[in-house]
Amino acid sequence: MAPFSLMTASVSLLAKTFNVFSCTSSLASCTRVLPAVYINPVKYLTSQASGPPKRPVNGYMRYVLQQQPVMTRQNPDIKSVDIVRKIAQQWRALSPEQKRPFEEASLQAMEQFKVDFQLYQGQLTPAQVQQQALEKRQRMAKRKAIRKKRELTNLGKPKRPRSPFNIFMSEHFEEARGTNTQAKMKSLMEDWKNMFSHQKQVYTQLAEDDKIRYKNEMKSWEEHMVEIGREDLIRGQTLSTKKKPAAKTPLARKGTKKAKAVKATATTKSGTTRKTMTTSISTKSVKSTKKT
Repeated sequence: MAPFSLMTASVSLLAKTFNVFSCTSSLASCTRVLPAVYINPVKYLTSQASGPPKRPVNGYMRYVLQQQPVMTRQNPDIKSVDIVRKIAQQWRALSPEQKRPFEEASLQAMEQFKVDFQLYQGQLTPAQVQQQALEKRQRMAKRKAIRKKRELTNLGKPKRPRSPFNIFMSEHFEEARGTNTQAKMKSLMEDWKNMFSHQKQVYTQLAEDDKIRYKNEMKSWEEHMVEIGREDLIRGQTLSTKKKPAAKTPLARKGTKKAKAVKATATTKSGTTRKTMTTSISTKSVKSTKKT
């Protein structure tokens, strides 16, 4: 009877653990369905010494983070981009009352972020503040460069010409030795260094042709930019060549020399006439004084 009672006790224990796990799983599923505002309305940041507190997400992103796992579980075959697009459509269809909990949670998190950020700033040294400002400027410059590059791509700016090695690499990358990109690049660089000059000449000529292509495409692209009023995107050297005056011909140079000579003679004549007039006036004044 003892083994039988032991078996029943173990079975009952397994049943209890199974019930506990089922309850916890159901609780997790229920909390996953609930909006994030009711689960964790304000995210408190405890590890401030490791870095600055993170800025909280807005109401829309809270809705996306809450709905994304549900949509993924319901539609396992759909891509993440399409799931986010569907969630965005759902957000646009919500009423202001339905959006309010997410937006209020975002405002509360922002207030807590401001408090945490002030505490973090008070713990920094002057050197750390300067370093933080420098990193911020670098991030802003990087973002500005990315936005400008994206804008130029959308406007159809031609791609820069490729070097001989770039052309060689694009042609032989698939068949290169190595399991990853870094290993393939290393093997291609070794092959390029071991090539003879007459073998490299082919790729050098292709690179020269690509330069001509780039020059012609850039010329037409910059003309189009002038037409649509985007002179700010034109290269500086192009603007400088446009502003330069036209080269003077030999006949024009002779004409300018003659004009300068005539001007010089006219000035000398006017100077001599003025001198004669002053001398005559001075002699007359001398004679009148003698008479008196």
